[in-house]
Amino acid sequence: MIWNQKFETMSREELREWQGKKLAETVKRVYHNVPFYREKLQEANIVPEDIKSIDDLKKLPFTTKEDLRDNYPYGLFTVPMDQIVRVHASSGTTGKPTVVGYTRNDIATWSEVVARTLQCAGVGRDDVIQVAYGYGLFTGGLGLHYGSERVGATVIPISGGNTKKQIQVMQDFGSTAIACTPSYALYLAEAMEELGVDKDELDLKVAILGAEPWTDEMRSDIEEKLGVRAIDIYGLSEIIGPGVSSECEAQAGLHINEDHFIPEIINPKTKEVVKPGEKGELVFTTVTKEGLPIIRYRTKDLTTLNYEECECGRTTVRMQKCLGRSDDMLIIRGVNVFPSQIESVLLEMSETKPHYQLIVDRVNNLDVLEVQVEVADEFFSDEIKKLEQLTKRIKGNLESTLRISAKVRLVEPKTLERTAGKSQRVIDKRDL
Repeated sequence: MIWNQKFETMSREELREWQGKKLAETVKRVYHNVPFYREKLQEANIVPEDIKSIDDLKKLPFTTKEDLRDNYPYGLFTVPMDQIVRVHASSGTTGKPTVVGYTRNDIATWSEVVARTLQCAGVGRDDVIQVAYGYGLFTGGLGLHYGSERVGATVIPISGGNTKKQIQVMQDFGSTAIACTPSYALYLAEAMEELGVDKDELDLKVAILGAEPWTDEMRSDIEEKLGVRAIDIYGLSEIIGPGVSSECEAQAGLHINEDHFIPEIINPKTKEVVKPGEKGELVFTTVTKEGLPIIRYRTKDLTTLNYEECECGRTTVRMQKCLGRSDDMLIIRGVNVFPSQIESVLLEMSETKPHYQLIVDRVNNLDVLEVQVEVADEFFSDEIKKLEQLTKRIKGNLESTLRISAKVRLVEPKTLERTAGKSQRVIDKRDL
C-alpha cells in the first residue's frame, strides 16, 4: 500500500527540483525570522539568494542539539506563539530539553508522514492499532495516534506501561497492530509467556517499532515470539517526531520522506559529505515545516543511504537501520565499541535473553567493560560448572567480535530493569 503516490514514487529529477525550491524558501524564512540562523549564515558569508538548488545545501552551516538547547525554549521558532498549536520536548535527561513547536500545517504534515509510515507497514482502515508509545511531551504517542486516524485505522490510545492491561486489551479489542519500542515488544512477549497467553490467540499481525536502536537478531526474536512482522520506524522530535522514515513490508531499508526531509551522510570527524553508500552520520534539513524549520541537523545516528528503487515501488531513498550513534560509541582501551555489536552476539546465543546492560569503569587507569546479561529460564542452573562454561563462551564470542576483553556477569531472569520507554543499555562511570 502506498499512501501518497505522487511523492513516494516521484522521479529523482522531479524530487530534486521540489527539494531545491523548498530549500530556498526555508533558508529565506529562517534568515529573516530567526536571529540564530541569520548570524550563522552571515558568519558563513551566505545570503538567501545564494541558495538556488539542492546542490547548494552543502554551503549551509550545521545545526546541533546544543544549538537548540542554547536557544531554549522558543528561540528557533520562525512564527509567533499565537501560530504554534502544539509543543513537544525531549526528556532533557542530559541537560535542558529540546523544545519543538508545530503550527496547524505542521500537525497536518506530521499526520501525513506518519500515515505513509503506517501504509508502509501494511496498516490501513481495517486495522486496530494499539499505540503503546508514551503520550505527552514525547512525540511517539501523539505522532502515531494522529497518523493512525489519518489512514482511518481504529486507534487504541493506551500509552506505555501497565503490561497486563496491554495484553488484555490486545486480547479483548482485537488489536492487529501495536506501536512501541522494540525492547518493550520483547517484554510484552515475555509477560505473555508468564501469563500463559499464546501468540496464536491474538489478531496481531504487525509491530511498528522505533525510538531506540535494535538489531536484526532482535527483530527475528520479536517476530517469532509475537507472531508479527516487525517494522522499523525512525524519527526524532527535532525533525518532526515519528514519520521521518519507515521500512516497508520488504524490510530492506527505511524510506525517507524526502519531500519533507532532505537527508545527507557526513563523516562525523571531517563534516564532509561522504560518497553514496558510505557509512556516516545522518544529517537532515526540513523544507516544509513552519514552526521549527531546521537546517542540516546533525542527528548523531550512523547509517548509509540507498538510492535504488525498492521492490515496493517507492522511489524515495532508503536509510539502513540505525545500529549506533556517534555519541553512543564507547572508546574502550582505544577500540570503538557499539552496544549493537554486543546485542548481536547475545541474541545469537539461545541461552541468553535480549536483556543486558554494559557497565564501563576505569580501574588503575585502565578501562574495564562489564557485560551483565540475563540467562534464559530454561538454561539458568544452580550448577556452577554450567554457568562457568556459559560465561566463558559468551566472553569468547564478545572478544572475537569486539577485539577487546570484557568481564561477563550472568544474572537471573527478570533481574535487569524493564521499561515501556527507551532502555538504558550503558552506564559509563568513567570521569571522561
